[in-house]
Amino acid sequence: MITTILMIPCAFLFDLLLGDPPNRYHPVAWMGSFIAAMRRRAPKRGRLVQLGYGGGLALGGVTVLAGTGWLLQCACRRLPFPLDVFATAWLLKTTFSARGLARAAGEVNAALQRDDLPEARRLLAWHLVSRDTSALSKSHVCAATIESVAENLSDGIVAPLLYYALGGLPAALAYRFINTGDAMLGYHDEEREWLGKIPARLDDVANVVPARVSAFVLLLAAGKDFQRGWRVWRRDRGLTESPNAGHPMSAMAGLLGVELEKLGHYRLGTGQRAPTPHDVARSIRVMKTATVLVAIAGVALACLGRKHHELYFAAAIRTICARTSASWRI
Repeated sequence: MITTILMIPCAFLFDLLLGDPPNRYHPVAWMGSFIAAMRRRAPKRGRLVQLGYGGGLALGGVTVLAGTGWLLQCACRRLPFPLDVFATAWLLKTTFSARGLARAAGEVNAALQRDDLPEARRLLAWHLVSRDTSALSKSHVCAATIESVAENLSDGIVAPLLYYALGGLPAALAYRFINTGDAMLGYHDEEREWLGKIPARLDDVANVVPARVSAFVLLLAAGKDFQRGWRVWRRDRGLTESPNAGHPMSAMAGLLGVELEKLGHYRLGTGQRAPTPHDVARSIRVMKTATVLVAIAGVALACLGRKHHELYFAAAIRTICARTSASWRI
């Protein structure tokens, strides 16, 4: 029990003090390199062939990472205390990066506060988004940064911790592969439209619960702005193309009292004021508070009996999938 209680706080301590390891030692970077190599070998024609190749890549990668996680977890358990805690905590830390997210958003915000809009656009594209940022106004750069903080809280912090609490390192590493696959293949361009369909849908399913948990935890972290955030979340959560991203982003828009617009795609918090660098700074503070709450909840969940919390998790997935399945069309 004491090992379970220490694991998540220790992983956060590693994140706070050490940050991310260099890419050549980072499991997520290895996953990205593997997916990129498999993408280069992907069939160039035939929708069904591409669909099957992408599905095989996603499911095969999940199986390999889950198996690797199980072997690593068994090896760590054979170490004496506290080395078992440190080893497992470090492996868990590689699946999330709260410090990295705060630093990336902070760098964009520092450029905005200096009124260096070209640098803010460059940093936004480098660290946080894959869209073209060259024509974004200052308020749209602020909005994109806030959206990224909210969405990455879900994908990059809450989800890995939730899956670790439920299934240990195998589940956390498998989730990380799913999310990396979607980030690299889940696009609607000619090359990846069919290749990335199954990885993208798998990521949608994997993030059903984490996205909604993230939205609620953000509202808890907001304190006095809970009601406004709740109202906007309930109203605007379904406006994004993704069945999950709209949840933490609309909650963040509501609790900050700002309008988050992605040109040509969606507008969350319609009617509220345009965001400023002050709102970006506040979104980072709220994200940090939410991360602490998630860590506490993760420790509590990990300490519960597996039989009970897995039943609750499965029931939650069935309920939410039934309500959102209309958005998941191949």
